[in-house]
Amino acid sequence: MKDLFDKIYKDKGPLGKWASVAEGYFVFPKLEGPISNRMKFQGKEVITWSVNDYLGLANRPEVRAVDAQAAADYGSAYPMGARMMSGHTELHEQLQNECAAFVQKEAAYLLNFGYQGIMSTIDALVGKDDIIVYDVDTHACIIDGVRLHMGKRFTYKHNDMASIEKNLERATKMAEQTGGGILVISEGVFGMRGEQGKLKEIVALKKKFNFRLLVDDAHGFGTLGATGAGAGEEQGVQDDIDVYFATFAKSMASTGAFIAGDQEIIDYLKYNLRSQMFAKSLQMQLVVGALKRLDMLRSMPELREKLWENVNALQGGLKERGFDIGTTQSCVTPVYLKGSVPEAMALVKDLRENHGVFCSIVVYPVIPKGLILLRMIPTASHTLTDVEETLNAFEAIRERLDNGTYKRLSAKVAEAFGA
Repeated sequence: MKDLFDKIYKDKGPLGKWASVAEGYFVFPKLEGPISNRMKFQGKEVITWSVNDYLGLANRPEVRAVDAQAAADYGSAYPMGARMMSGHTELHEQLQNECAAFVQKEAAYLLNFGYQGIMSTIDALVGKDDIIVYDVDTHACIIDGVRLHMGKRFTYKHNDMASIEKNLERATKMAEQTGGGILVISEGVFGMRGEQGKLKEIVALKKKFNFRLLVDDAHGFGTLGATGAGAGEEQGVQDDIDVYFATFAKSMASTGAFIAGDQEIIDYLKYNLRSQMFAKSLQMQLVVGALKRLDMLRSMPELREKLWENVNALQGGLKERGFDIGTTQSCVTPVYLKGSVPEAMALVKDLRENHGVFCSIVVYPVIPKGLILLRMIPTASHTLTDVEETLNAFEAIRERLDNGTYKRLSAKVAEAFGA
């Protein structure tokens, strides 16, 4: 019999194998200082495009003041216990009601964490006779939630309506045999590519197929739609989303999440979400802080306007300079380049050390071999000066990538970081 850890000793995984070269710089980097458009990395100021603080709320004085007062009033423990037992308060109810109203739903229920919450929501919505149909590019939290499902599931090609229809036909036949129902899962905004899910087209398929729709709108909540209610509002189909999920970790710059929908559905979920039934309640300081942030989302549309001014300047500037940013329809700004993993490391080191620009790097196996993805998150805190400096830096690194500079440097980078 093998030792359980044998496989760990032999294979660190497709990302783990780069740990000796990458850790502390390319992965697990330490950004320091107040969350803002410019932070410190290894003692140097860098323009920061890797923080999901869309509306720039994280370090606003009025937000920090509320957070500090809530911590002073309640500490980090209150309330103690799970919501069903001893962790329920009027402020939890107030936040739920305000979240529901903001996203135009009858009711909402708070979740401690987005990742945990969406997994538990999927688990509670489906039984072994039900069938799940979901976009192949959905976030890892959805994939892990689907893995909990004891019944059948089908993936459809990303945002491909012919593929989803084909899989709905398969799911319908299966459901007729099992006596179950069908749950379709999409994201409002796909966080890597920035594309919106085709919610309008998916909703239209309800005329032909009998299914319910769950939308994870982590990146759309607070950024899309006339009022910031998300991708469903942006596409005019918010009413047709059966279960709406959003997190406080993006536009709200905090911790926590919520689900929203018809009152009867939310009542069912709050009595069947295992991750909430058996977990400590969301801390009061986070609840109070979220109420303040939500009020700012409602009452300060200028934050969203400034965000989109920066998004349009960055994305427009990249396209004018011939960069490939894919088909993003959101604030998420991917920049696709061609190169190897070692070249990507040399490129990012140059970008940070010589141009003062910090953005996330994504390589194989997350994306295909031979591609480098620089993922950027514009926020309301950024300035047009930040955008212009970044565009100039990107032109410089593209030239060095094309002329082979990074290929020659890649071996030196690996050696410098202990490979």
